Amino acid sequence: MDLAAIGPEINYILAAMMLLLGIMIAFIARALIRWLESKAGETETSWDDIVIAAIGTPVQVAIIVFSLYFAVTWFGILPDSMKWILNPGYVTSFYIIISAWILSTFLHRMIHIYGRRYAERSDTDLDDRLVELLELVIRYVIWFVAIMAILKVFNIDITPFLAGAGIAGIAVALAAQDLISNFFGGAIITVDKPFKVGDRIKVEDYYGDVISVGTRSTRIKTLDYQIVTIPNNKLTTNVIINYSEPDQKLRITIPVSVAYGIDPRWVKQILLEIAQDAIKNCEYILEDPAPTVFFVEFADSSLKFILRVWAKKYNLPEEVKDTINSKIAERFAKEGIEIPFPQMEIRLKK
Repeated sequence: MDLAAIGPEINYILAAMMLLLGIMIAFIARALIRWLESKAGETETSWDDIVIAAIGTPVQVAIIVFSLYFAVTWFGILPDSMKWILNPGYVTSFYIIISAWILSTFLHRMIHIYGRRYAERSDTDLDDRLVELLELVIRYVIWFVAIMAILKVFNIDITPFLAGAGIAGIAVALAAQDLISNFFGGAIITVDKPFKVGDRIKVEDYYGDVISVGTRSTRIKTLDYQIVTIPNNKLTTNVIINYSEPDQKLRITIPVSVAYGIDPRWVKQILLEIAQDAIKNCEYILEDPAPTVFFVEFADSSLKFILRVWAKKYNLPEEVKDTINSKIAERFAKEGIEIPFPQMEIRLKK
């Protein structure tokens, strides 16, 4: 029976009922997918979760779109000005979009679940970064191919687009040189391990504790509690001093000067006694390695010595210097040892 002969109104009613039926089926599909998701969560494998996540939303969208398509085509309610929608190319394009949507979601979820699961087994975070990169790239590649396929369906020459994409890729690569070098710099840091989070390092004039090693940069917290962000490529091309390796103790050198006329052997003995006393009374100065004293120079107006002691941890140099210097000042004053200071003698001729 020709439905159009009954009257145009019935066609609109039937089209609306078709669309409503499609929406109801979509809601039923949504409930079914949620039920399948709950059941998939009870299984040991992740493949069912990946498949359901990939097809769930696209299937619901496809049901509604197809119900709308059949409603306007079966019941002849589409005006002549909109007949271009019936072009088979649009149907094919919709198939391509749905397929790209399902494929990109499927691959993204698979890399996210299995890639990260594999990356967690390793000690480095290089594979974690590669997984993040793959998750991003896979979607861009699939959707780029899908767009090119749609253009081909409508007989649009894609050669200029491919050439433009190549040129754009070169431009992006040139513009992203620093980003790429920083990314691989972070990978080198992860593999070579010149430092790790928590280590105290010095890079050029920056001195502090490493708080994070990222894809693009590394952050250190200085002793003034300021955060310094250093590009990874700078770290791979500069000398890095790691105060936390191979262990946390730190040798501290304290310069000492006395006036001429004082027996150097006596000064060395007093400095060693000061160091031994500091070791007994301070928990942050080590007994082993033992402290040492060296008579190093006959200076212009003083005899110069160096006292070397070992701190238990690299973050205690000021505390150690304060303790030792205070004891030196007290003991030298008691022994009558003069600590010289710069003097200038000016003579005037008459």
